[in-house]
Amino acid sequence: MLQVMRFAVEEINNSTSLLPNVSLGYEIFDHCSNTKNFRSVLSFISKNASIKPKENLNNYQPKVIALTGPYGSTRTITITPLITMGFIPLVNYGASSYALSNKLYYPTFVRTVPSNKDMIEMIIHIIRWFGWNWVAFLGSQDNYSSDGLKLFNKYINNTGICLAYQEGLSLNANYSQTLKKIDMLNINVIVVFAVPQYAVNIIKTAIAENIRDKVWIASETWAMNQQLPREPGIGKIGTVIGITERLLTLPGFDDFIYKDRRTINAYSAESNVQSNSKTCNQVCDYCSLLTAEKIINENPSFSFAIYAAIYTIAHALHNVLQCDMNECPKNTKAKPYMLMGEMRKLDFPLNGRQVKYDENYDPTISYAVVLWHTDVNPPQFEMVGTYDTYPKTTFTIDNSLLPWLNNDSVSCTCLLLVSFYLITCLMCKKCPRNSYVDYSRKYLTRQLCSITPWYSSFFTPFYYQCFTGIRVLFENGDPYTCFPCLESEWSDEGSTRCKTRTVVYLEFAEIFSVTVMLSVACLIVLLIAILCLFAYNFSTPVVRSAGGSMCHLMLMCLIMSSTSVFFFFGKPTFVFCLLRNAIFAFFFTVCISCLTVRSFQIICVFKMAAQFPKVHSLWVKHNGQWLFIAFSSFIHFISCVIWMTVSPDKPIADSWTFKDQILLMCEMGNAITFTIVVFISWFLGLLCLIFSYMGRDLPKNYNEAKSITFSLILYYLSWIIYFTAYLSVKSKYIMLLNAMAQISSIYGILFSYFVPKSYIIIFQPQKNTAAYFQSSIQNYTQTISRT
Repeated sequence: MLQVMRFAVEEINNSTSLLPNVSLGYEIFDHCSNTKNFRSVLSFISKNASIKPKENLNNYQPKVIALTGPYGSTRTITITPLITMGFIPLVNYGASSYALSNKLYYPTFVRTVPSNKDMIEMIIHIIRWFGWNWVAFLGSQDNYSSDGLKLFNKYINNTGICLAYQEGLSLNANYSQTLKKIDMLNINVIVVFAVPQYAVNIIKTAIAENIRDKVWIASETWAMNQQLPREPGIGKIGTVIGITERLLTLPGFDDFIYKDRRTINAYSAESNVQSNSKTCNQVCDYCSLLTAEKIINENPSFSFAIYAAIYTIAHALHNVLQCDMNECPKNTKAKPYMLMGEMRKLDFPLNGRQVKYDENYDPTISYAVVLWHTDVNPPQFEMVGTYDTYPKTTFTIDNSLLPWLNNDSVSCTCLLLVSFYLITCLMCKKCPRNSYVDYSRKYLTRQLCSITPWYSSFFTPFYYQCFTGIRVLFENGDPYTCFPCLESEWSDEGSTRCKTRTVVYLEFAEIFSVTVMLSVACLIVLLIAILCLFAYNFSTPVVRSAGGSMCHLMLMCLIMSSTSVFFFFGKPTFVFCLLRNAIFAFFFTVCISCLTVRSFQIICVFKMAAQFPKVHSLWVKHNGQWLFIAFSSFIHFISCVIWMTVSPDKPIADSWTFKDQILLMCEMGNAITFTIVVFISWFLGLLCLIFSYMGRDLPKNYNEAKSITFSLILYYLSWIIYFTAYLSVKSKYIMLLNAMAQISSIYGILFSYFVPKSYIIIFQPQKNTAAYFQSSIQNYTQTISRT
C-alpha cells in the first residue's frame, strides 16, 4: 500500500500534463494504534509546529493541503473531526463505514472505495441471485462490522432473506462455540464482514473444528487475502466467494518496485545495514527485507483505491492552481478548502476506470465477485461476476463457473429428502399441530431452506420464504403459519404452543400487603385513642389551643382517610378502584383545610387583630374559620364528584406490558379532573405553609410552624415519589406505593401535630394550665414591645 502511494506520486511528478512544473511532496505515518493517529494528524494540521485559531480559512495554511488514509473506519472516525476543523480534504482509500457519507458530520471526507451500503447491497444481490435465504452474519466489534450489520438488517426487509444468526466477535471470543451454533442451526451460507485479523481467526477455527461444505461470503477486507487460501484443509470448509473492487493492473508498477528493490539492496550492501525492526517513521527498515515479488504479489484489493486517491488530490490541485497542459501559474496559492470544491466536479479516466464522485463524495462502484480455487498451487482467484454503476448499473454472475451449479449428478439422498418433503407437506397439510408429521415437516423445511441453490430447483413452482420461527409459505398451502395466542396466553419466539399467562395483582396474603394493613390498623387505633383523649380533655388549654372541636374534625377525617388503604388489596373491582383514592382525596383535603385555617387563625389573633380590628371582628363574629372549611370542602367535594362521574378510575387487565403476565390494576381516569382534585389539596397545603412561616415567632405554645412544615413536606415528597414511579414503572407494587403515600401523609400530620400535644396532656400536665399559657403570651408581648 505504501509503495502504490509512492508510485502514484512519482508518476504524477514525472507527468508533463498533470501539475506540470509542480512537485508533490509527502510524509508517511504508520498508524500503529488509534491513539498514535493523533500525533500524525496534529503534525499535519500544524504549521511550524503550532496550531493557531482559524479566524479565516483564507489565512489558514496548514502543513499539508490534503490527507489520504488512514486504513479502517474506526481510525478514520477517530481523527476526522480534527481535520474537519481546518476544512482539509481527507481522501480515504480504506474506510467504508456508511456513517462517513453524512456530510453534516464529515464535510471534508472523500473516499475512493465504495461504502458499506454498496458492499451490503452487493452481498444481498449475490444471496438473492442464488436463492439463499437462511444465512449467518459474522463481524468484529468495530465501526466497520457494526455498520455493516445494521445496514444488512435494514436492506434484507421484504427480500425473503432470513438472518438466522448474527454476532460481533472480539479477538479473544470463543470462535469455536460460534461456529458450532451456526452448524447446529443448519446454516450453510455465512457472511464474514470483518477486518482481516478476525476473518483469519474465523476461517482457521472452521478448519480446526472440521466445519464442512459451507458457502463463505468474504467482504472486500479479506476477499483477496493471500495467506488464507494456502491454509491446509481450507478446501473442506466449502466455497469462498469474495467481493472486491474490480482488479486493475497499474502499468509500470512492477518495474517501479524492481528498481526500488535494486536501489535499497545496493544501499544495504554498501552500508552493511541489516535491520529487522518495524518502525513508525519515514525510514522503513523492515521494508528492506521484502523482495520485489513479495510486494507485487501482496493483496491488491486497495491498490487502485490508493492510486485513485493520490490522483484525485492531484487533479483537484491542478484545477485550483488553474494549470493548463504546459504549466501552472506560480503566483496562485492553493488553500485546503479550495480543493474540496474541485473534487466534487472531478470526472476523469484512470487506467480504464472513470473517477467521479456523488453528492456525498462517494465513488462510482465497480465490484468483482471472485471465487477461491484452493485446490491448485498456488491458489487462484477467479472472477465469476461483476457489479458496476457506471455508465449504467449492471450485475451478472456466470453460473457455469461455480462448482455446485456445474454438476450433472443428483444425489439419491437429495431425491429422497425432496420426495419425503413433498409427501409430508402436500399430502399432510391438515395434520394436527405438534404431531410427528408436523415436526418432520418443520425439520425438513429448515434443512431445505439452508441447502445450496442447486437443490432449490426441485422446489419449482413452490415459492418459499426462509424459516423464521415456524413460518414457511407455499403456493399450494400454508402448512404452519404462526397462529395468534389468546389474550390470556403467550408464546416464546419460535415456540409451537401457547402458555397461560400469570394473572398478577396485589393480593391480601402477600407479606407487603399484610405489613401495610397492620400499619394502617395501628394508625386507626392510635387516631381513635387520640380522639378519645382530646374529647376527655376538651376544656384544657392544650386542646383548645390546638383547635378545640376542629381537632375532632381533623382526627375523624384522618380516620376516614386511613380506611381507603384497604381498597388497594385483592382483585381490583370498579368499587375498589373508585374508593381507594376518592375517600382519601376528599377527607385528607378537609384535614388540610382545617390546618390551613388554624394557621391563619393564630396569625389573625396575634398579628392582624391589632392592625385590622374590623376584619378580625367580622372573622370572629361570623365564624370565619368554619365558613372557610365548609367552602373549601364543598368545592373539593364537587371536583371529586365530577372526577368520579366523568371518567373515574376503573379496573383494567394490562396484557401489553409483560408478555407472560396480565397485570390487574386501576387505570387513572380523566387527567384534567384528576389534576383539579390534586391541585385544590396541594394549593391548600401551600397556603398552610405560608401561614405557618408567618407565625414562626409566635409563643411556643402557639408556634406550630415546624410541625406543620414537616408534615406538609412529607406529604408533598410522598406523592412526588409515587407519581414519578407511576409514570416510569409498570408493576403491581405501584399500587402498594400509592397506599404507602397515603399512610405517610397521615402519619406526618399525626406525629407532628397531634402526638406532641398528647404527650403534654399525659406526661406534662403542668404545661396544660391556663397560667402556663398566659405566661407564654405575656413573655411574647414583652418581647414584641422591646423590639
